[in-house]
Amino acid sequence: MTESRPTPFDLVFAELAEEKFPPIAESLRQAGVDPWDRDAVLMARPMIELIHELRPESGLGEAVDEFVALLHAVLLFWLEGGRTVRLGGTGLAGLLADVGPAPRRDAPVAYYAQYPPRRLWGAPVPGEAHEPLDGCFVLRSGEHLTAVGVFGLHPSREGFAVVTVTGPRPSSLAREDGSPLFAPTLPGGEAAGLHSVTGMEELLELAWRGEALIGGAGPAPGLTGIG
Repeated sequence: MTESRPTPFDLVFAELAEEKFPPIAESLRQAGVDPWDRDAVLMARPMIELIHELRPESGLGEAVDEFVALLHAVLLFWLEGGRTVRLGGTGLAGLLADVGPAPRRDAPVAYYAQYPPRRLWGAPVPGEAHEPLDGCFVLRSGEHLTAVGVFGLHPSREGFAVVTVTGPRPSSLAREDGSPLFAPTLPGGEAAGLHSVTGMEELLELAWRGEALIGGAGPAPGLTGIG
């Protein structure tokens, strides 16, 4: 049975989305803009205003790309009906074992894949402390997938770390040290049943494996539980 816990949307964006996203959606509709066209979406006046409203006074620096990728992913998540897939231990085992090729989808789809708590770890900033990977906002369009990974999410913590990566499914992916993909890198990780995500391509591969596990129809609007 999968554990029920709040997603980043629940904790950070739900109230904001109720107020801010309908005007953005209406602006895009009137302008004939495809919501999946991120560059065009970011030029919509209501979106520009929201970015300025949410941007910290100190600025975003190098994190600006992750910030706008997250905001666009959350908008698509909302537009697609708030699809959330919660994976339990069995579902995670399927991801780590590699469930095979992801099926083709003709229609774009956006959802949030939430992994079992504190089982997957990674360093959002290379060389800095590892944090638990709560899940990924996943955007699938054709043969490309965008994964917006959310690290260090906790109801008592202000903010979280974001890593974003886009591309086709990685081929012949292997770690330089020869260890298996998703093998733990934290001390004592293997004994504790932990796993690690090292590098952008490994995060992208994890999201692609989730696509294969979910199946060709994609997650239904609302909540889907796997294992």
